[in-house]
This record gives sequence, C-alpha cells and structure tokens, in this order.
Amino acid sequence: MSSSQGQHAAAESFAHDAQGAILVVESSVHIGEQLVEQLCADGYHAMQARTLGHARALARAHRLRAVVLGALDVRRASLGLLAEIRRFTDGDSVWDANTPVIVVSPSAGELDLLRAFEVGADDFIAHPARYLELRARLRAVLRRVERPSSARLLRVGVLSIDTTAHTVTVAGAPVELCRLEYELLVHLARRPTCVFSKQELLSEIWGYGSQAGARRERMGHRLPPHLMHQQVT
Repeated sequence: MSSSQGQHAAAESFAHDAQGAILVVESSVHIGEQLVEQLCADGYHAMQARTLGHARALARAHRLRAVVLGALDVRRASLGLLAEIRRFTDGDSVWDANTPVIVVSPSAGELDLLRAFEVGADDFIAHPARYLELRARLRAVLRRVERPSSARLLRVGVLSIDTTAHTVTVAGAPVELCRLEYELLVHLARRPTCVFSKQELLSEIWGYGSQAGARRERMGHRLPPHLMHQQVT
C-alpha cells in the first residue's frame, strides 16, 4: 500500500469513528455478515460481534451510534446484554447507556416484545428481519436521538422537557417517566398543535400497535389532568 493510500485509509477510519458505528450483535455469521454488508452499502459504518465478549471489546474500541441486537448462543443473553447497556455506572462501563438499541428477536410473542421494551429497547423486530424494514426503523431511531441541540428545551404550557438531561417537569415539579413514555411525550411536545392518529403514534414510538396502550394509559395517569388544557407558549 502506498503512503497516500495509507493516509486515505487512516482518514476514512477516523471519519467512521467520529460518525459512530452500527454494532450488529449476532451469533450467526451468515445473518450478521448480511446485515453488516447491507448497512455498509447504505453508507453506515457497521461491524459484527458474535459473542458478549466481542461486543464489549468493540464497544470499548469504537464510538457506537446504535446497536442492532440479534440472537446469541445463550438463551436470553441478548436481554442480559441490553440490560448491561442500559445500566448507568460510575464511568467504568464500556457502554453509553443512551445508545439506541433495536432488538431483532427470534421470539416475537407479546411477552418477548414487552420484556425487550421494559429492559430498554428503542425498537423491536421479529426475526428474520427484512433489511428494508430494519433500515427504516434504524433511521427513525437515529432521527429521534440525533436532533439538533437547538431543540434541547421544549415548553408547552407548564410542561418543560430537557431533551439533553432527559428530565420532565410540570409547573416545576419533576415527573418520572419510563423511556418510551418519555419518547412519546417529546414527540407530542415537538408539534403540540398537530393532531396524530393512534396508528401514527404507535408506529412512530413503538413500532407495534397493541402493546403500547397500557404504557400510554400509565403515562396519562402520571401527568396532572390540567396539563392537557394548557396553552402553547
């Protein structure tokens, strides 16, 4: 390799790391390689990890933009890894707890979907995942988490949302919300004068329909009733 080629390769590697990588965690060589190949063809910097140890090593060496979490050899190891990613620590962890994670699961029952979301998944796709669907969901997740910093603080009446600190207050009082409830509230607050259909909200926030109802109801119970009648400021 010539010196100019080496410099070009080094610059390309630096640009990829600055942008962030898509980490595909999948024990199947064939499935993982296919996903990585397609993601790279679409301009993403993607890499595959086949084991928990390999995933941790790549997370330590690269800045991750998102994780596509597929099947591992040990049953429920994927959910264990998701819990590890979401666990806030004192800084010793190799993971950024805010990294978006899309779960691709061979088990697609309602309980499997619910458990994935409760542990902290940003989206859920049943295996085998169609690449075009995965790409669309990945883009939607990245749009949500990579918004410009100018939109950091959202205010609607007495409701205030700090999208950097992920805090919500109503008339100055903090409101505790789970991850998906928070995402729904931010989505609504960004366009407070718009009317959304039920299907639009379920598709944008949860990706699937029926499992979201209970979560929406719980969030509604946590917010003061008068909040819904506040005017936009």
